[in-house]
Amino acid sequence: MLILIGGILLIIAGIWAMLTKKNLIRIIIGFSIVDTGTNLIIVSLGYIKNATAPIIDTAIKTQTDPHTGLKILTKIVDPIPSALVLTAIVIGLAVTALMLSYAIRLYKVHGSLNIDDYEEFKW
Repeated sequence: MLILIGGILLIIAGIWAMLTKKNLIRIIIGFSIVDTGTNLIIVSLGYIKNATAPIIDTAIKTQTDPHTGLKILTKIVDPIPSALVLTAIVIGLAVTALMLSYAIRLYKVHGSLNIDDYEEFKW
């Protein structure tokens, strides 16, 4: 629960940074903070207290289903959220690198990182 609240606070802080700051680097940092908060929320939703990794061995307790007679694995963490977060971290890193390269290019061409100096790009 604490990780979920921390993720929500990170998303709020990142959105605040993206909407209130005028410097492109600070906007990109706000985007990265939102990305981190989203990853924390996904991991916290997939977490089960006192559960183990989904590796089938003697550490995983099993129960027998009374209707079918099949063994049911209990107290294992769902691996899908963790896999999604690992993928999201890689994609977030690539997007952040792309945004930073755009910011560097804009600075080289126009000599400023202030968003107000780019009036010609606005609709």
